[in-house]
Amino acid sequence: MPTTIKTLSPEVGRIDTAGLRGYDADALAKCALDAGQPWWRRKACAEALAGRVPQRRVAQLTACLQDTGDVGTVRIALLHLLADRTELLPWLQHEDRGQDSSYGMAEAVLEARSALGDLTAVGALSTLAFAPWRHRREIGEAGLDELTARHGAEAVLARLDAARPEDRSVIVRMRRHAGEDVTDALADPDRGVAYRAQEFLADPVRLRGALAAAPTEEAKLWAVYALHRLTDDNAETRHLYEELGRPRVEVSGLDEELRAAIVHEYGQWAEERSDPRWRIEALCTQPPPAADPAERLQRASAALTAAGLAPKPPVSCGEAHRQGEGTYDVIGYGESGGEVHISTLGRFAADHDEDPDVRRALESAGFRWIHDAVGSIRVTDLGVYYFGSRNPLDVRTLLFYWQD
Repeated sequence: MPTTIKTLSPEVGRIDTAGLRGYDADALAKCALDAGQPWWRRKACAEALAGRVPQRRVAQLTACLQDTGDVGTVRIALLHLLADRTELLPWLQHEDRGQDSSYGMAEAVLEARSALGDLTAVGALSTLAFAPWRHRREIGEAGLDELTARHGAEAVLARLDAARPEDRSVIVRMRRHAGEDVTDALADPDRGVAYRAQEFLADPVRLRGALAAAPTEEAKLWAVYALHRLTDDNAETRHLYEELGRPRVEVSGLDEELRAAIVHEYGQWAEERSDPRWRIEALCTQPPPAADPAERLQRASAALTAAGLAPKPPVSCGEAHRQGEGTYDVIGYGESGGEVHISTLGRFAADHDEDPDVRRALESAGFRWIHDAVGSIRVTDLGVYYFGSRNPLDVRTLLFYWQD
């Protein structure tokens, strides 16, 4: 069988990269441009053209890149291929690039602009470098580093506005790379900036000094958090927590049982802009008593059986949704297709139908029913990732959490 582009890329996941790199460049370019080919083959061909783009195909490849109706993945591969061409810069700088809906294109455009030395990209790169998504943040940081290396730190700093939290975060990072002490940034009014600042701190002695001099309670807590990250000294962390008066975020209606379950599941791993009090509370307070999940489900099923509710075998929420995972199990019951949720975080149960018979059965077995009045309490200043959002969630969502 003769070697062809198709034999070198017979299906997605089976690409002979080395073979394509040695294949005829013009044929690869024609395949990359062919909308009748599958996207993954076109992408592979574009990538295999690195360093050997046929000059007579440049205009066509550029037009394909600029065609917003074409496949985004292919367009991004073409942008990476053509990114060193200065004639693309006006198109890359155009405001319409920010409205391009192809996933990943906005980041690829900024990568290309930074590679071309475009200082006007500093603001957008700063925003990207402050993103909660790590891969986006790394692109933003790499772009800023590239511009700094080419033009110098002063040229980049001149494009930043200290009124913007994302720009202050970049300034902190640049100061750190220049060897400066950035402990003062723990007092930044934006928690995202303060969180990033504590990540840069690496001297426990200096942190202890900063703790004593910190101007706000939050700055002190960030210092405690950073110190614990460096030393893993639970005794010292608890001592400092006591000295600060055991500060915590008060949430109306959130009792201690609910609080302990939530803080020890989410507190230490909360999103960056969460109040640091949650993180320190998670480190310094006792978690809920350990329980046997299998025993809890067995007890729930037995109670439902005794009440004549014909429970089905329990399944995890991931199994129930056929993907993902979370913090509850599901027990279906009855002929009507009802289901009750049993939290893995404690003795909590809930049923969207609020079936009184289910509630009575489970409460008699020692479960705590989470009704709407309690379930709707929003746990303020505790950001938890949930389907693209990183905002505070309510009690029901936190106790019965599922993510695909």
